Amino acid sequence: MQNKLSGARAEIDRIDADILALFARRMELGKTIGQVKAAQNLPIYNPEREREILLNIAASAGPELASSARILFSTLFELSKSLQRRSMVKDSAFAGSLDDAIKNTPALFPKNARVACCGVPGAYAQLAADQMFELADITYLNDFAGVFRAVEQDLCEYGILPIENSTSGTIDQVCDLMLDHKFYIVRSCRLKIRHCLLVKPGTSLSDIREVISHEQGLKQCSSFISGIKGVKCSTATSTAMAAKHVAESSRHDIAAIASPECAAIYGLEILQEHIQNRDANFTRFICISRKPEIYPGADKISIMGTLPHRPGALYSLLAHFAVLGVNLTKLESRPKRGEDFEYMFYFDFEASLADPELRGLLCELVADGGKFTFLGNYSEK
Repeated sequence: MQNKLSGARAEIDRIDADILALFARRMELGKTIGQVKAAQNLPIYNPEREREILLNIAASAGPELASSARILFSTLFELSKSLQRRSMVKDSAFAGSLDDAIKNTPALFPKNARVACCGVPGAYAQLAADQMFELADITYLNDFAGVFRAVEQDLCEYGILPIENSTSGTIDQVCDLMLDHKFYIVRSCRLKIRHCLLVKPGTSLSDIREVISHEQGLKQCSSFISGIKGVKCSTATSTAMAAKHVAESSRHDIAAIASPECAAIYGLEILQEHIQNRDANFTRFICISRKPEIYPGADKISIMGTLPHRPGALYSLLAHFAVLGVNLTKLESRPKRGEDFEYMFYFDFEASLADPELRGLLCELVADGGKFTFLGNYSEK
């Protein structure tokens, strides 16, 4: 029995060697075909030919192996097309823009800058800006869209935006706006969120009839709020704006959920500290700029884009990341506004443009009909 097992393994080793040699030869021929297609301006993807080949393969493999054979050859087709695309895009305009960004970015992230934040003094975005910059000259804007516009119009060098929270998840407003604006992520940070219930001096918990905060603040403190009988929840454009509203109101039956820094700024009293649902409550903020900046040590990349509406499209893309050993830290899909059943995919992954293979994949994705957008290669503070 042992001899039979050893013999089967030896035969498999010989077959694997043959497969590898044939694979290398097939990929070389695919590269040649890609060069011909590029010269004649022909598309790389020929769906009718692929379909015909897969039907023939499934029929030849027989019922038991048809499905496995189809998956094997579909993967082989994807690898071949990827190799063809990379050879065509290595000298693309996008590849050149990456080189320019790396060459023109200073060695150190700036200590001071004009920075746009949503809200008013005491906002968590301001605290994030203080974590990223030694001394930021902050312009406060009414909403997240204003932050994007301030950066696009070069009114501010950078903008600070929350993108996700460890308790309540993705910041939907920001992610939706990302589809409408041109920007680059140049840094990010994780800020521990410490929510407090802020009131006018002398107000007690039993007096409160309304709690005001940003919708994320209300979500992150839902358990505490549910313990206040008969309370109404109202949303503000930011947690700090809620605190400012309470301070300026003549009412003594309202409270704000905001940072402890807001208590000192607006003359409010901290009625209750640490009211978030979880103590380990972090918000991830991104720092955006008008032009790409890639600082030394950047080890995180973000992209977003669409995928073909066909079975296996997402699997094929993920397979490329898996082959390169890339760790995806975030994958999210969002419906595209105005388009039925079309989705935008957002990816964060741990990687650097210093890796030539990863760089090749990125160039392929961005250059392939403009389906993907490069958002930045940056580090997280």
